[in-house]
Amino acid sequence: MNFEYHYDVVVIGGGPSGVSAAIASGKNGAKTLLVERFGFLGGMLTNAGTGPMMSFHAGEKQVVQGVPGEIVDRLVQNGYSPGHMKDVVGYCSSVTPFDVEGLKIVMEEMVMENGVDLLYHTNFVETILEGKKITGVKLFSKGGFFTVSADVVVDASADADVAVSAGVSTRYGRDKDHLAQPMTMNAKVYNVDRERLKKFMRENVQDTNAKRLEVIDWSERTGISGFKELIHEAIEKRELNYSRDSVLCFETNNKNEFIINMSRIPRKSALNPFDLTKAEIEGRQQVRETVAFLRKYIPGFENCVLANTGPNIGIRESNKIDGVHILKEEELLVNTMFDDAIAMGGYPIDIHNPEGKGVTNHQFLIEGSWYSIPYRCLVTEKVDNLIVVGRSLSASHGALAAVRVTPIAMAVGQAGGTAAALAQKANVHTRDVDIHILRETLIKQGAFLEKYIRSDDAPETGIAYES
Repeated sequence: MNFEYHYDVVVIGGGPSGVSAAIASGKNGAKTLLVERFGFLGGMLTNAGTGPMMSFHAGEKQVVQGVPGEIVDRLVQNGYSPGHMKDVVGYCSSVTPFDVEGLKIVMEEMVMENGVDLLYHTNFVETILEGKKITGVKLFSKGGFFTVSADVVVDASADADVAVSAGVSTRYGRDKDHLAQPMTMNAKVYNVDRERLKKFMRENVQDTNAKRLEVIDWSERTGISGFKELIHEAIEKRELNYSRDSVLCFETNNKNEFIINMSRIPRKSALNPFDLTKAEIEGRQQVRETVAFLRKYIPGFENCVLANTGPNIGIRESNKIDGVHILKEEELLVNTMFDDAIAMGGYPIDIHNPEGKGVTNHQFLIEGSWYSIPYRCLVTEKVDNLIVVGRSLSASHGALAAVRVTPIAMAVGQAGGTAAALAQKANVHTRDVDIHILRETLIKQGAFLEKYIRSDDAPETGIAYES
């Protein structure tokens, strides 16, 4: 086949993991193309209204650094984020509010500063294979179909689109019934009286999920989680017509503006356009009910105004590849430190019930501890020059519920992009990249790969409960 363009590395998908992968690939000298179907970068952070970023930390230790840290630093420098802060609702160690439009600008600037070519409004169609090697990708834009050859391809599509096209086997949702975590239509409201809200939480601390309610007195931004009885009352009165266990809202970079993360659309496939269409419609109906609920039941929200819903439905889980290693939740809970660790994380296992019932299953780590993610979860025996990053990496349903969050996805993306550049330069298969050189390169470029040492008297696993 005659290819119209050639790149050392092609990254498919401009979400958090794809952006980090492209920056890292360019930073390490590879001629890199980043392909994105929308006209901006950021994935779930910008096209689904997700926020804040959580969590860069495990206790007081920042375990996600490197390229993701550089992105946050740039956001802070430009006034697009107040930076990392304690999680007021107490679910994880830290949250990082940000301005959506600012994130689009910062990611775009950093990608281009590292010599990466951007290609917007372009969809991946299929891989072009010769044996076990992807020789190129077929793309589609308004101008028609065209082809790009590549030495290495990074799949950051979030649905393993490239991997599936290349014949890699995948798993969808949980193993027993292939149901994935429910989707969510995020929404943003402004004109919230944050001081009135904080007073309400202080006076009703027993009804919150917060572990660190004292943080609201000095934190620059706030959030609310809990008030299950109010939720149940509204459901009984049919004021809320979806299954939900608690209120959950986070203040954005702009004071008195909150992201509502409450809608729940189960039993829909992220791979089925009819399901996605129904989810979008159902999600907006749920948002309308939720805003009315907040105005009626939660002091401080009485006069809130709906600013927007996510441009796209928020998706927690989709295809996961069968990689050389499948990361398991048990490995996270005992803080496994893999020899080929390329990223660390401290976010707990957070499974929103795939069946749609109100219960969410939580499994927390030992306070202040973290786990590692091995490089083998990014590569497959099936294809010689493919790396998969983001929520489609090789992990069980439970493990993905922890490592799916954006800071960890960005850390994995940096590793994937770095490995792609190294594989291209050394002319080796992606699964044969020298792990010592990869880890050394990541550390030199700011990534955190410090081992967590468990004490002899540490419990076998973290804490599990349902809410």
